[in-house]
Amino acid sequence: MSDFSSPSVAVIGSLNIDYLTRVECLPSPGETLASDCLELFHGGKGANQAISIARQGCQARLYGALGADDAGVNYRKSLKEEGVDVTGVLTVSHKTGAAFITIDGAGENTIITAAGANENLTAVHLLEAAPEIEACQALLGQFEIPTPALVEAIGIANRAEVTVVLNASPFLPTFPWRETHVDYAIVNELEAFELLEFSPFEESESSLQQRLHEMRIAHLIITRGSKDTFVFRRGGDTLRVPTLPVLPVDTVGAGDAFAGCFTARITSGESLDAAVRAANCAGALTTLGKGAQDPIPDRDRVNQHVEHLVSYD
Repeated sequence: MSDFSSPSVAVIGSLNIDYLTRVECLPSPGETLASDCLELFHGGKGANQAISIARQGCQARLYGALGADDAGVNYRKSLKEEGVDVTGVLTVSHKTGAAFITIDGAGENTIITAAGANENLTAVHLLEAAPEIEACQALLGQFEIPTPALVEAIGIANRAEVTVVLNASPFLPTFPWRETHVDYAIVNELEAFELLEFSPFEESESSLQQRLHEMRIAHLIITRGSKDTFVFRRGGDTLRVPTLPVLPVDTVGAGDAFAGCFTARITSGESLDAAVRAANCAGALTTLGKGAQDPIPDRDRVNQHVEHLVSYD
């Protein structure tokens, strides 16, 4: 739980109800499978990340939109109980957003989202919240909300010299990278390839540096599931950070737990290596439970596991 002396993070993002089913193998195109499991959870990348931040001891201010339906009312109450500031979350006439998730026997997943109320978050809404965003130490965003709203929020943060962390997921090829400055971009391997248009592990260092310069990304963080995370620094060396070996049950919220934990730790003054180590542990531990939010670990639990990670020094 956060306290009022801790750093604050503005989270610009989505809020969804997750409808989750489980099968042994994910279906192929045209294939119909039966599942004997249907579960409902609170989700949405913005809300997941805000909860991760709050559980790491920072103040999380969430900006998004919920429906006026029962799902939205209950969700707002749940976020308040987590210590997330939801005064920036709109209530609109559209239904609360939804995500339809299928998980296979290995814990891997496919996700389809229906934006619903999330589409009502506008640049005007974020502009009205500018004084609050400017007072934060960091801004965390992702691509499940309308692009104009996200770009406006990043612009506010850039002008106020607020640290910007962007989880570029689900990948959006039309995002105007050259109009913004991003201190830390977080992607998985597939998203990294879509973002750079080449694999950073196969292309020359000069090509990567040129691309980071063109896209105005200071640090590119690439998560790779159970494998080590890499941080490519514009104008600097590459950082390789080990992750925590686990047997995953559900990978749905792992990326959001990582993004939230990383943002909280880097905002709290931890080194880049320490922040990524903590985030790797948060992501891995989240895969041990069901749903996107319930398994997200708190600061103490993450700290208990960080010390067990190997070192490449």
